[in-house]
Amino acid sequence: MGYGRYLAYRLTNAFIVLLIVTFVVSILFTKVADDMLRSSIQEQINMRVRTDPELQKLAKSDPHALEEWKKREYDRLLKAYGLDRPFWVRVIDRTKKTMMLDFGDVRSPIFGETSVRKIIAVAIPRTVMLFTTASLIVMFLGIMLGLKAAQKAGGLFDRGLSVFAMVTTSIPMWWFGMILILLFSFKLNLLPSGGMTSIPPKTGFAYYTDVLKHMILPLTTIVFVSFGGWAWVTRNIMIGVLQEDFIMAARAKGVPENKVIYGHALRAAAPPIITMTIFTLLGSLGGAILTESVFNWPGMGRLYWVAIQQMELNLIMGSTYISVALYLIGVLLADLAYGFLDPRVKVGVSQRL
Repeated sequence: MGYGRYLAYRLTNAFIVLLIVTFVVSILFTKVADDMLRSSIQEQINMRVRTDPELQKLAKSDPHALEEWKKREYDRLLKAYGLDRPFWVRVIDRTKKTMMLDFGDVRSPIFGETSVRKIIAVAIPRTVMLFTTASLIVMFLGIMLGLKAAQKAGGLFDRGLSVFAMVTTSIPMWWFGMILILLFSFKLNLLPSGGMTSIPPKTGFAYYTDVLKHMILPLTTIVFVSFGGWAWVTRNIMIGVLQEDFIMAARAKGVPENKVIYGHALRAAAPPIITMTIFTLLGSLGGAILTESVFNWPGMGRLYWVAIQQMELNLIMGSTYISVALYLIGVLLADLAYGFLDPRVKVGVSQRL
């Protein structure tokens, strides 16, 4: 199978999966939105009855006429909100809008915006600033330390890394973040406890240094808790590769050790490491609800939490769609990388076709 055909096959699969997931999620959110809107309509009608003197007089003089008015008003508002259309028509309409990135608006402004698309566009760069930066540091440290441990398997460094990875990956990230806040913010008063900038925000070059200062604690938390696990996984992958016959043959030929490690072994171990890299980077775009909440960082994780708290269904739908799309992009990129690095993957696909 040619690489172009393989790419078209994977793109089609990803689009179909995204469409199905969006449709299923639209069914759930349309049903929830219907119940909320119907309750809201009923509250509006009851409030008007309590506050309108004419309706209060009508309630005393002719209760039956008041009930008829309530029914007409309820039907009018149902039509105004579009609830008179069939359920499945509204589900399909929501699916189409979501696929076209039309997520609608929120009831109250977030980040100074009411458009869900604009709110997400503000939150994603802030999450990239923190989590993607942390992920790059974690991957670099993890790969370098994992390679070093694999070269000296069973040695003191390897055993120490194993214990460190086990301990750090067992620590809840939010708990470690709170410990750092207590120590460096409240005890030593060296770093800010949360947020992205000081209040009021600084201007000019001082603004960027202030943002960096606010990033130190959450960045340290993410890196410390995560890089040991990365190093341990890389070490295990590399140990298996270093025992292959072609590595022993390269060493027997007198190939320099650095070339054996970085030119032969690392390339052979690239597929699973690339998969981990892609999913780590794309997963970082979604942020982390607990970590961003602990540090009050205004990114995608905290945005999702705010949306759930305020029952902003459009914002939850938009954030969910972006998360699903990012993970599908990750799967697609991993498949394409596998197809490029290992032609056997494309051969397997061609046999199924």
